[in-house]
Amino acid sequence: MPASYIDPRNGQLYPLDQPRWCSDARTPLLVTPGAGISRDDIDGRTRSLWRYRAALPVEIKNPITLGEGCTPLVQQNWGELRPLFKLEWFNPTGSFKDRGSSVMLSFLRQIGVSAILEDSSGNGGSSMAGLGAAGGMRVKILAPASTSPAKIAQVRAYGAAVQLVEGPREESEAEAIRQSSQTFYASHNWQPFFLEGTKSLAYEIWEDLGFRAPDNVIVPVGAGSSLLGCAFGFRELKKAGQISKLPRLFAAQPLNCSPIDASFKAGVDTPVAREVSKTIAEGTAIKHPLRLREIIGALRESGGDLRLGERNGAAALRRLARQGLFTEPTSASAAAALDKLAADGAIKATETTVAVLTGTGLKAATTVADLVQ
Repeated sequence: MPASYIDPRNGQLYPLDQPRWCSDARTPLLVTPGAGISRDDIDGRTRSLWRYRAALPVEIKNPITLGEGCTPLVQQNWGELRPLFKLEWFNPTGSFKDRGSSVMLSFLRQIGVSAILEDSSGNGGSSMAGLGAAGGMRVKILAPASTSPAKIAQVRAYGAAVQLVEGPREESEAEAIRQSSQTFYASHNWQPFFLEGTKSLAYEIWEDLGFRAPDNVIVPVGAGSSLLGCAFGFRELKKAGQISKLPRLFAAQPLNCSPIDASFKAGVDTPVAREVSKTIAEGTAIKHPLRLREIIGALRESGGDLRLGERNGAAALRRLARQGLFTEPTSASAAAALDKLAADGAIKATETTVAVLTGTGLKAATTVADLVQ
């Protein structure tokens, strides 16, 4: 049966060849689950995430690519642990978002979309602008007026149009949806092919480790695209008989904005009220995650959970930098979670643990400078 969009709430299917970012009821969609691939299906001649193109739901004949993926996996001492840090800032625009942008924009261009609209507080916008430029697409980014100037400068350098929106992060999304009747809304939170790109993270870790799964994967989580990508990819590998069990997935969230933890601790997959305040981990400051239900489900399915941090995030950032790893504050939350998981006995030194560092400190250099002093 050919792949389709699917509404996970009621199972309704939609064809992939029609440009679409949501269901008819304005709810988020996924792509029907893939069958997974084996090591024989990897295109060893390709040095990018497109080596795993056989795992995608459709054939993409002419991908938009800047060489995203194939990022380093570096083992470091971390107290009693020897975790492996996945350095996602080696992606072309400086963050993991390039995985999703490359696949999503390649697919959209293939079905006839030439201009896109996106809302973003930083890495998503710069990634869409960079990959869009590489693919000859027109890009407009709506961003909160409070977004760091360095991230806006990167978006503008790629030639994308920028509209700054006053108010909280949610206002940018609301304005983008209002404008979606004029330009296709290629949201990295809404359009399901973005997750088909972040899925490559699981396949890549599997190959990095000699075609085996780690015991644990720790990911900073806001909207959850990295965590869900790992969940979908490892689920497909298990379905294909390439791994025997799923790694435990652990979400790292800032204490000051932790809606996923609120629902997880309450034992539900629906929103639970919790106070929100400013956090240094701005990339994960998502008050209302669109795919909350799927994130909670992925954590429970894998046997993982969440760890929160705020003050310890700054300490983790300094510690990473002293080991040569220059991350933005959002990324450092994964390292902070390592300490908490080890202290709680949730992970052990004998296990293989991967911590995903999602973006470069160069994107938030002023904030990092304040934190490391």
